[in-house]
Amino acid sequence: MITIERQAALNKEISSSESYSGVISALKKVAVEFGFRHVTLLASPDPDDILLAPLIVETSWSRDYVREFDRQRLMRRCPLGPLLLGSALPVSWSIDAADTHNLAFDPQTLALLRIYDLVCTAAMPLHSVDGNRFILRFDGTRQPLAQAELNELGMIALHAFDVFDRLRRHEPRAIAPPLTARELEVVRWTSQGKTSNEIGNILSLSDHTINAYLTNAIRKLDCVNRTQLVAKAIRLKLIA
Repeated sequence: MITIERQAALNKEISSSESYSGVISALKKVAVEFGFRHVTLLASPDPDDILLAPLIVETSWSRDYVREFDRQRLMRRCPLGPLLLGSALPVSWSIDAADTHNLAFDPQTLALLRIYDLVCTAAMPLHSVDGNRFILRFDGTRQPLAQAELNELGMIALHAFDVFDRLRRHEPRAIAPPLTARELEVVRWTSQGKTSNEIGNILSLSDHTINAYLTNAIRKLDCVNRTQLVAKAIRLKLIA
């Protein structure tokens, strides 16, 4: 299928999606159409984030990959976040190609990417209407994308995220379970600009424990990162 026909067909399917799950299903077809094996939507990491799992909105990655990535604490060693934060355009790279945007992957990350066949990636930084930052990425073992392919995939991704974001803001959600007293305390300190390490020092807890409380709060309030968590907690009058 030529580029114009493929883009039109995929955009039509995305536009016809009437639910969050429908958009994700369409994105999985986009991944296959472009020769990728996986599609992932995740919140853009903040400097304090040390775990990948809490950032994931939807993914077809192996659970074992995510678990091992977090077990080895590879988040802060991963160069992808800074690359995407400095770009408004889709980017693509392959760990086997000479041109990798000067990405300095450490040996542990490289080994994990190869084990789970995440050799070639295309990723797009995205911004929701309510100001949250996301990353949409496609992974697999295909050859690096040509610029024309990357441009086409970027346009499809923007359209898909626009539909997803509209549905996300209007799709009914179940009432979130209440936060515990400790979770509220951690969220309150976070709203005051404290890092996990600083909150840990204040509460005599490890930063790992603080991050666990934040992860639970993010999940309970159906948020994607700390920024949205604080904003929603204030809006719900959980914290002042």
